[in-house]
Amino acid sequence: MLKKKSKYIMAILGATGAVGKETLEILEERKFPLESLRLFASKRSAGGTMSCQGKEWMIEELTPGSSFAGVDFAVISATDAISRDYGQKLGAAGVVVIDDSGVWRMNNEVPLVVPEVNAQALQSMPRGIVSIPNCTTTPLVMVLKPLHDAVGIRRVVVTTFQSVSGTGAAAMDELMDQTKDLMAFHDVKTKVYPYQIAFNLLPHIGSFNDGGDCSEEVKIVKETRKILGTPALRVTATTVRVPVLRCHSEAINLELEKPLPPNEARTALAAMPGVIVYDDPGKKLYPMPLDVTGKDEVYIGRVREDVSIANGLNLWVVSDNLRKGAALNAIQIAECLLKE
Repeated sequence: MLKKKSKYIMAILGATGAVGKETLEILEERKFPLESLRLFASKRSAGGTMSCQGKEWMIEELTPGSSFAGVDFAVISATDAISRDYGQKLGAAGVVVIDDSGVWRMNNEVPLVVPEVNAQALQSMPRGIVSIPNCTTTPLVMVLKPLHDAVGIRRVVVTTFQSVSGTGAAAMDELMDQTKDLMAFHDVKTKVYPYQIAFNLLPHIGSFNDGGDCSEEVKIVKETRKILGTPALRVTATTVRVPVLRCHSEAINLELEKPLPPNEARTALAAMPGVIVYDDPGKKLYPMPLDVTGKDEVYIGRVREDVSIANGLNLWVVSDNLRKGAALNAIQIAECLLKE
């Protein structure tokens, strides 16, 4: 489907959002072979410009009549409706669509890919679409993959601590505004979240189902199984929104098939591409959102035995949700396809 060329035309739908802006930075950092960029956003942003690779690129309004002639890649990080409508249309027209929404993730004809884990899934793209996992699933499967390969995994229990940037720029602004208001002894206003997020935790991400699970929790379970190719893997999740601007953190508890001492687990994890083991309790070394912000890698610490179950292991994981959780993963997928 993708013709081999020296440079490529890429369209970004949702270019002015938090993930869109990060995508431009990563295209520049990684020197992606761009011939041209097509930036699409709402009417409000149209006519402005954004910089990438030493050039200024015009922002176009995304409309049903927008032309994508000559476009090789389309990265979509916008609404579900845009992903559904434009993903299908562009994929059918021969454009390689890399989608950041939940619309296509569980479609059997759409690969759900983290390149370090399952790049082989890119060999079959009948719809011309490849999907990016949820920004909490990505670091989780990068931890699970080497441990699953080493000894097998029987059960996964994960609690996430997700930053407000996972909701978007408006949520980041809300956290900052509420913090300023509280420090000035003013009443806070809530728009993005149902309750105050500053100095608070919200154990609620997405919508609730009849069983009381959040949609975010359901996504983690289903996506983890699909990416690892383990439909029977027992996975349970609790997702929490925290007053942090960037980076999602996860407390992961594993029941393994066979014993794996913590030092051997660290060795297996350290050999995984895109993973950094940052773990020395004696020196109080463990990953934190402040340190991981802007980093490409998934950071792992607090690796220790769980003595409450046979073959138990505990880990603490931090990843920048705007980079590896979204924009970086998209560009890595494009790079994998260029190599093919």
